[in-house]
Amino acid sequence: MSIKKWEKILKFWRTKLNNSTARQWILGIFLFLGLYGILMINIAPTAYNFTVGEVARFDVKVPRDMENRAQTLRNQEEAGLRAVIEAQNNPENYEINQAVILSVEQKITALFTFIKEKINFNSEDETSQAITSEELRVLLDENWQVHLPTRVVAEIMAATLEEYEMFSKETTRIVVKQMNQRITDDNLPEIRDQLRNLFEDSDIKENLREAAYLIGGQVLTPNLKLNQEKVEQAKQEAIKEVEPVLVKAGEIIISDGTIVRPEHIQLLKDLGLYREGLDFKSLSGLGIILFALLALLGVYLYKYGRNVILSENKLALLCSVLVVVTFITKILSFVQWNLAAYLSPIALGGILVTILLDSRIGTITVLVLSVITVIVHNSLVVAALCLIGGVVAILSVSQVSQRGELMRAGFIVGGTNVLVMIAFGLLQGDTTLIIHSYLGILNGLISSIITIGSLPYFESIFNITSGIRLLELSNPNQPLLRRLLMETPGTYHHSILVGNLAEAAAEAVGADGLLARVGSTYHDLGKLKRPYFFAENQFGIDNPHDKIAPSLSTLIITSHVKDGIELARENKLPDVVIDFIAQHHGTDLVKFFYHRAKENDGENIQEKDFRYPGPKPQTKETAIVSLADAVEAAVRSLVKPTPGKIEALVRKIIRDRLDDGQLDESDLTFKDLNKIAEAFVKVLNGIYHARVEYPENITREEIEGKNKG
Repeated sequence: MSIKKWEKILKFWRTKLNNSTARQWILGIFLFLGLYGILMINIAPTAYNFTVGEVARFDVKVPRDMENRAQTLRNQEEAGLRAVIEAQNNPENYEINQAVILSVEQKITALFTFIKEKINFNSEDETSQAITSEELRVLLDENWQVHLPTRVVAEIMAATLEEYEMFSKETTRIVVKQMNQRITDDNLPEIRDQLRNLFEDSDIKENLREAAYLIGGQVLTPNLKLNQEKVEQAKQEAIKEVEPVLVKAGEIIISDGTIVRPEHIQLLKDLGLYREGLDFKSLSGLGIILFALLALLGVYLYKYGRNVILSENKLALLCSVLVVVTFITKILSFVQWNLAAYLSPIALGGILVTILLDSRIGTITVLVLSVITVIVHNSLVVAALCLIGGVVAILSVSQVSQRGELMRAGFIVGGTNVLVMIAFGLLQGDTTLIIHSYLGILNGLISSIITIGSLPYFESIFNITSGIRLLELSNPNQPLLRRLLMETPGTYHHSILVGNLAEAAAEAVGADGLLARVGSTYHDLGKLKRPYFFAENQFGIDNPHDKIAPSLSTLIITSHVKDGIELARENKLPDVVIDFIAQHHGTDLVKFFYHRAKENDGENIQEKDFRYPGPKPQTKETAIVSLADAVEAAVRSLVKPTPGKIEALVRKIIRDRLDDGQLDESDLTFKDLNKIAEAFVKVLNGIYHARVEYPENITREEIEGKNKG
């Protein structure tokens, strides 16, 4: 391939990689491959490929404590089969079948009806009967399988109608009565013997009692049926009592030099250590599950975390947390102790993502990691523990303000885990979970300790500033803030007031109030370089701008933005704070020196030379600080500020900034601007409220003394 073609290919890929969307897709692909690579170890473990008759060249040992599931299953099947046989032989598992009783009753009733129809009881002439006793005997034998001697049939046919009615009624009653007893093949002869005595004591005519006994004895039948529910219950109880067949780590399956036999191959297969090729079905299933999880994550981010998708650093952070926590969870699966799974630090992922990104993103992260836990440990109880503990972790750190509070969150998560483990132990009757519920505390503490140790690294690597870091930056003992206080007291005081204004306004429009306050504190950092060229720092000295040209004054004034950025970078301030320094003036016009220059040399003055370099505010927070900066300086210049004057001036400044296009690139709406104005006015009225004027000759001590009196 020619050099030109290589250059063309490289240029193509450089163009693609410079595209933000392409980089996001690459991150997504790397996340999928990373998780897939970690989790596929479950499906493709260390395995061996032997053939029967081969001589093993090394010892084959069990890599970790494993359950021989195939043998356990076989033991369960054998126990279940034995339980079924025992249950079938247990008379207590049989019950009287009412359907059989009803069937016998219907049969004997129909039999007597048939006989009555064949015997013409209404005829007074006996010779007029349509059937002989022999013929009736044959019919009963063939059609009803009732075998009676001819003489017995003749006795029945010789009976009167009243005698026959009593005979059929009593025979039916006694047979049904006997059928309501428990009749089996074993006790059927005994039940039949009881019939003779019952018929002897009945109202049946004596010569018909033998017929009743013969008919009743032949229609009696066993009436018990097996209760399948009891059999199944006995089977399940027997299966449940079977202990899992465990194979200890290090146990030798095949010794070096041993001829491999079929039972060796079977044991390897039972333990999942026999390789016949990759399990493509399982690998495909894993791929589908991961794809579905990441697709769910992507859709969720698109709807509720668009800022994460648009920021490569934030997206890379999220991917890294998912991979790291999955890797730790996977490592725990190799520990030769089944309960090690309860140390899976899913709460760690929830805490990190919540602190560095957002609590809603933390929630979906915990959900994804909990599903991954099911894949790794194959336990819904562990997954439920991780899900509940992860959600509690998110709620515990939503308002965290310092690193020490992370330990408190760890104890809260740990306590929740203990309760969950005890609850599942009671629910499943598993005393092991209850005894080892202390692992829940360890899980919470380990998650919080790792968070405290890794948080600064995540912040540094991905250039993301957490709320904890912002609070640390707002500490007055920070070196830069101490310099501001000592070298530029006016600027420091101005920055504090701007911070109060910005925080109130940001909270009013749903922006990050803490970020706005910290950004306000550092926004004028560049004034440290030439403090006395700014009015708030000129105490009892001449204004140096009176002695220099307006263009030079403009250069000095506007350069505090560039100086502030340089100073911030030297002191390693986060980019999110540096943005406030760069954007708090936008491309605003330095009106005072512009108009002075116009008065001196109007024809040669260009407006662009008297504007700040920008950029314009890009976020709600930087736009709010920009407005607060202008408002505070303007209101401070009022001679006698009143609520009316303050509100009018605030709204004029906001309107002027809007008309000048300084807010075009922020996300502020007109509704937001109105809320910001109201917040500014409320704070400023609290600062510049009216005070009682006392005569100059009355000292403070005298005023306080009068008040006490």
